[in-house]
Amino acid sequence: MADDADITRLLDAARGGDRGALDRVLATLYRELHGMARRQLAGQYGQTLDATALVHEAYLKLAGRSGARFDDRAHFFAYAASAMRSVVVDYARQRMARKRGGDLHRVTDLPEDLEGGLRLDDDMLALDVALDQLARVDGKLARVVELRYFGGLAEQEIANLMERSERSIRRDWQKARMFLMAALRENPHPAAGED
Repeated sequence: MADDADITRLLDAARGGDRGALDRVLATLYRELHGMARRQLAGQYGQTLDATALVHEAYLKLAGRSGARFDDRAHFFAYAASAMRSVVVDYARQRMARKRGGDLHRVTDLPEDLEGGLRLDDDMLALDVALDQLARVDGKLARVVELRYFGGLAEQEIANLMERSERSIRRDWQKARMFLMAALRENPHPAAGED
């Protein structure tokens, strides 16, 4: 495993347009990305989206984005979590479109952690809309949620990546969770094409 200095050097090269450097970053951090994906999808048996597919789809989003710039490891992981969020939400939309007319239930809670993984259903779509609302209000809180829910990282890991205290991450998580629960109560079932 490369150290942070090697990762930073590769990210600098990728920022300068070296696509090979980005590929090396992804290869170096693949195990961590796969762990993030595995935690995120825990308990999703019988789904066609598995951890390996999620990492590969997120890689395509990372590599395919022209002008993608990662200042450091934290920025890279924040973007990777965002890319995974995008893949999971797209997958949930496709799945719900195929299932139209299925039982809908009112989403009003946001669990403290995702021991059982994310549910790839209308809950995911409602959470995505609420998270977009949160990002418009406070991007820092939205990043904490993305890293925790979509990146599968623990508070200590998020604190290390964001170079903040674990206590401040915990406070941000609580604020974000309250905001998201209120937003989910107001709009538990967004329109299928709503972003």
